[in-house]
This record gives sequence, structure tokens and C-alpha cells, in this order.
Amino acid sequence: MVSRVLGKLGPLFPYLRPYRRQYALGFASLVGEVAFWVAVPQIIRFAIDDIQEALTPEKLLFYSGLLLGAALGKAFFLFWTRMILIGISRDVEYDLRNALYRHLTVLSQSYFQRTRTGDIMSRAINDLNAVRMMLGPGIMYSARTLILLAAAVAILLQISPRLTFYSFALVPVIAVVVSYFGRRIHERFETIQAMMSTLSAKVQESLAGIRVIRAFAQEEADRKRFQELNEDFVARNRKLIRVWGMFYPALEVLMGLIAVIVLWAGGREVASGNISIGSFVAFNVYMGQLAWPMIALGWVVNLYQRGTASLARLNAILAEPPEIADRQEPARAVSGDAVLPESPVSEVPRVLQASSVAPSNTSSGDGRRSSREEIRGAAIEFRNVSFSYNGRAVLHDINLVIPAGSTLAMVGPTGSGKSTLVSLIPRLYDAPPGTLWLDQRDIREYRLDDLRRMIGFVPQETFLFSETIRENIAFGVEHSSEEDLRRAAEVAGLLPDIEDFPRGFETLVGERGITLSGGQKQRTAIARAILRDPRILILDDALSSVDTYTEEVILTRLQQVLRGRTAILISHRISTVRGADQIIVLAAGRIVERGTHQELLERGSYYPELYQKQLLEEELERA
Repeated sequence: MVSRVLGKLGPLFPYLRPYRRQYALGFASLVGEVAFWVAVPQIIRFAIDDIQEALTPEKLLFYSGLLLGAALGKAFFLFWTRMILIGISRDVEYDLRNALYRHLTVLSQSYFQRTRTGDIMSRAINDLNAVRMMLGPGIMYSARTLILLAAAVAILLQISPRLTFYSFALVPVIAVVVSYFGRRIHERFETIQAMMSTLSAKVQESLAGIRVIRAFAQEEADRKRFQELNEDFVARNRKLIRVWGMFYPALEVLMGLIAVIVLWAGGREVASGNISIGSFVAFNVYMGQLAWPMIALGWVVNLYQRGTASLARLNAILAEPPEIADRQEPARAVSGDAVLPESPVSEVPRVLQASSVAPSNTSSGDGRRSSREEIRGAAIEFRNVSFSYNGRAVLHDINLVIPAGSTLAMVGPTGSGKSTLVSLIPRLYDAPPGTLWLDQRDIREYRLDDLRRMIGFVPQETFLFSETIRENIAFGVEHSSEEDLRRAAEVAGLLPDIEDFPRGFETLVGERGITLSGGQKQRTAIARAILRDPRILILDDALSSVDTYTEEVILTRLQQVLRGRTAILISHRISTVRGADQIIVLAAGRIVERGTHQELLERGSYYPELYQKQLLEEELERA
């Protein structure tokens, strides 16, 4: 039984270990509290027996003072017991929440693509709270019950072994009842937490897509779906309440039977002169003191079952190894179900400046070679890259060299693998080993932090945080001057729009940038990438939401920014890519055409056709 309990709590041991001294102090306070608690019946016992011989005001005052002192001592230690033990549970919750969030930030994209956001949110909030309750009140009341039971039994045996035997005759029955209901509570709470995840995911999805729901007039249908899930959630909670509701009355009945047994057997002991009236009263007081801990044991069992079920759900996330990790820093090893705390993340320089530095043999602060010092021109090479996602081949035999400081453009039909190809460079997905090279080194030799800090990436789906425009542009840059912000916004063609806003750079963009137009969101993302001063700039269809005039202005300004940098542009517009040093056409995950704009017009097939279509569209727009 004990080994099974410790086994379920095993993942928490690394988080509890730093608080060993606090736990020792907390348990010492708990022992002090119990000592004063068990002293009260003894004082009553001696008082009754002493007063029976001779009742004097001095005796009443003396025993009253003892009872008051015991109450004050108990209150003092109770305060510190709760402060220390409940406080530790808050500290562990803090550590566990940080570890969970830190681990979520290193998990690969594939994990979030197969796991609902609402499910993760439910675990990070509801399950963490259940674990905290288990570690706080759960541990405190369990320890108090065990210590009080041990102390009380020792004193009860001294008073009357026979009466003690009678009073504990039903303890095995209580143990069976607790075990039976504990299993039922655990099973039902697991289903409740799973349903809570589903409910949270539904709310998150509906709120994120509220505009689509309204546009298709699906408000009523969405409400009905939520009502169905909510009814299911309530029904599962009622099943738990029924079990829990039977648990407490069962314990109350058993404790009542024990009280009847004590009264019957104890009365006979007093009548036969085996024990004094004071001892009998003290015995009953002790049994009364044990009544609440025994009843609280039901609550503790509930906390334990809830906590272990939630801990298993949290550990499922923490035990998930990141698919993409540094070669020098492999993913955390996870043994069985154990959760190991994250090791501290070493500090690395913030931004790789545009100017390259000469190779050096110096080392980083943690004894490893610093990849940043060896990054020179950011030349990129794909060597027979093939890539599959979820068993579906996306890229086939990609051979491509992007010289340092040059601009590559990609065009091709939707689903041809353009976004997947550029996602391999910052290792959002991992190319097969030895197939992707940066400055003549396997890209896996670079630390992820260093690699991603040297890349400015504007993805196809623009994401803005619910902050100000300033904070969105400066995202990932710790120190940026007003001049740098304005310059980045100007290059992205966003500065005139910002100056038109009443609060300028302090304008709040709302959730996911909802207060901005599609073009403004894209230009904010471009400004964010430019401000990073990256060695490699990747624009994945980043100008699709701006008009052709604004696009031309941005591209003209970008020409100065791109000098000395390696740039990759993905677009469906020929006007965006025709100035690139090299253009490739992807189709079905393969490079089918490559060359400059003029070369592709002369000997290409897909590219000239796309060019002619866009020329026709422009003529129709002008007509």
C-alpha cells in the first residue's frame, strides 16, 4: 500500500527535495501541535480525579490555566504548521507551473498540432490546483492523523487495553470502506478531468473562431453543442458527488458505532472499578479528538485520488520529449513515469549582429563551443533533402545552394512544400541528419538558441500578441531604441499607419491583432523580423495582404536591409520575387524550375504562365 502511494507520488520527489528543511520544520510544528492536543484530555483526566477528592478554587484555577495554556500552545503550533506546510505546497505549485510552461516552450510543433490548446490549459490550471491541494492540506492532514493516532493509541492503551481493543474493532472495516470509495473517486475524477479538458478546448475554439461562427449564423448550434458538453460534465460530477456523498455518511456511521461501543464497554469498566471516571472521560475525549481526523481521512483520500489523477495528466506532458533538441544538450531523459526537473537554461548572447565575426576557438560560458562565433556569411545548402510529415512525403530530393548574402525566391502552387522547406532552416521541423548545412556545418551543430536568434522569420500565418504595437515589433529584442523601432516600421511600410493612430506605438492591437487589418498585421510582423537585425531573413508570403503599391515600397526599402544578408522570399506574386538572385519553382515537393527571372521567362513553363496571368490581372484592374 505504502509503496503504491509512493510510486504514484514519485514524479513529485524532485520538486519536493529542495524543501526538505522546511518540511522538517513543518512536521516539527505539527508534532508540537499534536502534543498540546493530546495533553488536553490528560489535563481533564487528572482534574476530574483530583477534584473528586477535594474541590477548591485553587484547583479550578490551576487546571483552567493548564487548559488555557494548552489551547494557546496548540494555536501557536497550528499557525506555523499551516504557514509552513501549506506554504510549501504553493512553492511547489510555483515550481511545477514554471517547469510545465518551460517544457511546453521546447516541445516541437507536432505536439501542439495533435494536442488541443484547451486540454493543455485545463492541465495547467485545474490539474495543477489538484496537485497543490494534495501536497498542502493532503499531506498536512494525513500526517496529523497518523501522529495523533499513534499518540492517542499509546495513551489509550495505558488507560485501558481492553477498552482500546473494543474501540478499534471497526478500524479494519473503516480501512476497507476508505479503499473501496478511494478507487471509485479516482476513476470518476479521471473522467471529470478529461471532460474538463474537452470543455475547455470547446470554449477556447469557439472564442477564437467567434467571427466565423457569427458569419455562418451558427451561434445557436454552437450554444447547443456547448450545452451538451456542459450537461455531460455536470452528469459526471454528479456521479462523483454520489460516491463522495455516500463516503462521509458511511464514516459517520462507523464512528457512531465506535462511540456506542466505547460507551457500553467503558461504562462497564467504570462500574467494575477497572478505570476511574476521569480516565473514562479522558478516553471519550480522545475518541472525540480522533473522530474528526478519521472523517477528514475521507477528504484526504479524495484529495489524494484527485491529485494523483491530475499528476498523471501533468506528467504526460512533462514526460513528452521534444523531438527537436540541441545536439550538445539532448532532450531530458525520462525514466518510467518519473518527471525530472528542468536544468537551468544557460544564458546566451541576445542578438547576432549583421556584421560577421572571425572564427575563434573561445568557448561559451558552459564549456561548449559557441556557435555564434563561427557564423560568418550564413550560406545555406540543402543536400538531397526529403521530408515526410505524419507519414506523408512533402519534400523529395531537394538540392539547393543559397550563397551567403544572396536572395532566393520560391514560387509554386499551394501545397507544393514551400513553407515546409523554409521551416527546416530554423529547425521548426528537423531535416534528416546531414542534409541541411549552414556555413559548411551541419545545422544540428548549432545551438537552437543561437540558430533561431540569427533568423528573422515572418510566417505565412501572422500572429500578434495582445500587447501594444511597440511590444509586438520589439518582441524578442531586449533593448531597442525609438530610432530602431521607427526605422523597422518605416522599412515595413507601417510607420504612416502608426502615426495615424491616436496612441502611436502604444496602440493596443487586441487579441491576435484583431484591431489591425491583414496588411497592417503582416507589416508589423515584417518590422518585428527586421528589428532583430538577422543574418537570415525569411518572408513566407509576407506581402500577400498588402496592395501592389505598398508592396513595391516595402520591397524597395528591403533592398537596403537585405544587403549582406541571406534572404528567402516566398510569394505567389511575380512582382515580389523577380528581383531575387535566384528563383526556384516547387511542385509536389520537387524543384521543377530554377534560375533568374529572365531565365525562367525564357525557358520555364509554370513561371511564364504565372507571370502572364498576373500581367492580365493587373491590366484588368487598371481597366
